[in-house]
Amino acid sequence: MSKNLLIKQLTNIENAKRINRERVAFLVLENTELITYLVEIMFASDSKISIKAAWILEIVCEKNLSFIGPHLDYFTENIGNLKHDSAVRPASKICNFIAIAYNSKKDILFKNFLTKTHIDKIIETGFDWMLSNHKVATKAYSMNALFLLGKNYDWVHQELKLILQQNITKESAAYKARGKMTLDLINKQ
Repeated sequence: MSKNLLIKQLTNIENAKRINRERVAFLVLENTELITYLVEIMFASDSKISIKAAWILEIVCEKNLSFIGPHLDYFTENIGNLKHDSAVRPASKICNFIAIAYNSKKDILFKNFLTKTHIDKIIETGFDWMLSNHKVATKAYSMNALFLLGKNYDWVHQELKLILQQNITKESAAYKARGKMTLDLINKQ
């Protein structure tokens, strides 16, 4: 399988329906050498094809998070450069998957890939997403990732709590609900 074939498959995704995204994700899962190209394409530009690559990487990570392990340096260095909400949302979801795995007692294999530098970049980017003009889904995934990673970094919970308290009245109902839930979790720590 080649990068050109992957680009062709990404180009042929008609819309964001799950079935269309899964078709390409399963192709990548069956040909794991394509993951390197997928990550590269995701950050190559702010085009429709990079957005589609983000959609596919989200599903790949949902199915098997360890596949992104060898690419964490590149992924964490570049997530903050994503601008289009349609690419930021899947990136925030991948960061949430990483935070869940980091806090898991079961997922020891993935923890071997994760470094303090990776965690620091995810935390930094998560706060940037929380403070920027992004949709609720991105902020909700960021809230959860920051909460989970903050279990090992006290200052993260303090900052997240401040941001939520400052913004909760100005945001949507969905943000308020998720924010209140996150505040409750922080207060129970």
